[in-house]
Amino acid sequence: MTLPVERLPPGLEIRRAQDRDTTRTDWLDSRHSFSFGQHYDPRNTHHGLLLANNDDTVAPGTGFETHPHRDMEIVTWVLRGSLVHRDSTGRTGVIHPGLAQRMSAGSGIQHSERNEAHDPVRFVQMWVVPDESGGAPGYAQRDVEAELGSGALVPVASGLDGQDSAVRIANRHAGLHTARLRPGRPVQLPDAPFLHLFVACGQVELEGAGPLAEGDAVRFTGTGGQRVTARTPAEILVWEMHARIAA
Repeated sequence: MTLPVERLPPGLEIRRAQDRDTTRTDWLDSRHSFSFGQHYDPRNTHHGLLLANNDDTVAPGTGFETHPHRDMEIVTWVLRGSLVHRDSTGRTGVIHPGLAQRMSAGSGIQHSERNEAHDPVRFVQMWVVPDESGGAPGYAQRDVEAELGSGALVPVASGLDGQDSAVRIANRHAGLHTARLRPGRPVQLPDAPFLHLFVACGQVELEGAGPLAEGDAVRFTGTGGQRVTARTPAEILVWEMHARIAA
């Protein structure tokens, strides 16, 4: 359940890559921006509508076997390699860099995510709550590689009114933007009650806050509009959120 918000006092919090909880097995290296699985911190459960931001690397020939989800909008963004998705609705997709992918768990879905290639795959998986529970499960994907060449913020997964995005999510208060940044060329962040900036690759400079490295994240409350400038070739993921999870 989501709760619209009034104007909030401005603030931002930087979360460094090395401070994330990590899950490691013989096939998975997963770094969690929020509480996830066995890692629970009541002070770090979500920001706005974002519940999970997992930075995962999966070894070749392995992956997440079939498992269930419900009442969650799950967006997967591949940074390197490829990931094979299969689900109980009969959909199969190969997710690669530049492809926006969304799975709506709705009333219940089972899926698997496997690395069937010869090299490791690295991807970020993000979870936001839907507007309503019990909806129909669904899947969508669309290639935005050409749009990313502009160096601008590209809306890749959104439910925001009036925002055209590659794929739609079932939350009218949230949208995900991605940018591949060229050194020295800035982009301006949206202005929203809640923003989450994740540096997926490279190094950037955040106006008013300083340098950010790969894996760093920033949580903005009641502020936006800052410029992000790449110090090296970089890729960023930005969630714009106009509501928060109801307590």
